[in-house]
Amino acid sequence: MKLYAAKVPACAADIVKVLREAGDIEIGEMAEACKDLEAVLKEYLRLDREITDKAKDLLEQKGLPHGQFGQLKRALAEKSGFALGEEGVSWLLNQLTETLMHSQFVDEVFAEDGTLRKRMRPVLQKHMSLDEELDAEVRRRIKNLQEGTTQWDVEYQRVLEQLRKNRGAE
Repeated sequence: MKLYAAKVPACAADIVKVLREAGDIEIGEMAEACKDLEAVLKEYLRLDREITDKAKDLLEQKGLPHGQFGQLKRALAEKSGFALGEEGVSWLLNQLTETLMHSQFVDEVFAEDGTLRKRMRPVLQKHMSLDEELDAEVRRRIKNLQEGTTQWDVEYQRVLEQLRKNRGAE
């Protein structure tokens, strides 16, 4: 699961909308409340990028094979108190819940923390599941090619980049 910068405003707006409609929160200024949540999501992206860069640098410095990138990135994330993948969703939900509690643009929070997280999780997962959707679409479009061949690999990347560009997820 991956969150794209282009999805941040829509994700924040959807979260606020879902919580308002459920009667879990009362908002003073909608746009400003959304910006507070956007800030949390953007910070997640910044931290993820920072950890990714550190992992790449360490791989290069130590001459480790690229296959150890994921393991190294997870170790760096854990050391930083950051979470990736499905744990990243939980980490984000905690951060978003805290932000709702302390935002000056959220007039009142009526729901318990667990209820807020439960309502926000599907919204967050929907916006972070773009990779799986893109993969399925790419595979559907190049189904006539033999997977594992050089031609399939090249075409997969080309179609994937095209779809990302079309969906604003570059």
